Amino acid sequence: MPVEIEQFMCRSDNFGVLMRDPETGDVALIDAPEEKPILEAIERTGWQPKLLLITHHHADHVEANLALKERFGLKIIGPEAEAAKIPGIDDTVREGSTIDFGNEEIQVLDTPGHTAGHVSYYLPHSGVLFAADTLFALGCGRLLECPPAVMYESLKKLSDLPSDTVVYCGHEYTLSNAQFALTVDPDNKVLQERARKVEALRADNRPTLPTTIGEELATNPFLRWADPAIRAHLGMQQASSDEVFAEIRRRKDNF
Repeated sequence: MPVEIEQFMCRSDNFGVLMRDPETGDVALIDAPEEKPILEAIERTGWQPKLLLITHHHADHVEANLALKERFGLKIIGPEAEAAKIPGIDDTVREGSTIDFGNEEIQVLDTPGHTAGHVSYYLPHSGVLFAADTLFALGCGRLLECPPAVMYESLKKLSDLPSDTVVYCGHEYTLSNAQFALTVDPDNKVLQERARKVEALRADNRPTLPTTIGEELATNPFLRWADPAIRAHLGMQQASSDEVFAEIRRRKDNF
């Protein structure tokens, strides 16, 4: 059976995620943006976590680490390259690492770009990806610690996952991402329809996540570096794919 997932809001726009294996009852938390809404989600579901999986070191993803560790005695696992910056970390992981979770195996993918040591967690049996701040719905994370080519390779890795992979991201940024996407891919009918749906969801204060790899490949300009229409719109028909990505990211930074 696939894992069960409870997604909820933290801070102003962070997503918190609880994950439960229905066969064993094991529970994990993906990142720890804020203690209060996490505790409320645990009380609401009755799912008490034993494991906290950290994707990267930014404060809005690790703020509640120590408080949750003290309360639940959970084990904290995070990226090896950022271990010194992650409060309470017990074990480290990197590309190729696996984590046993109930009857599921969690695969660790190195996905640097937003930060130099960012990792994503992929559950092939359940078809779920926790991409945090590497891949957003209709966007990608800001390049705070790495050049564009590094993020390009990370996104390429994620885009190669099965198209029906369900993607959970770190933030509710989809509305602004949709508005930008239309400036570089204005004739994409699928994107236009998705932007309308996103606007309606946010007007109703409903989340726009999760998404899927397939939906992102069809509408997210940060994964569509090879699309002829986008290249023509940018005047970059002969550019390399990573150059097209870099230009799209530059434009988003100034949007």
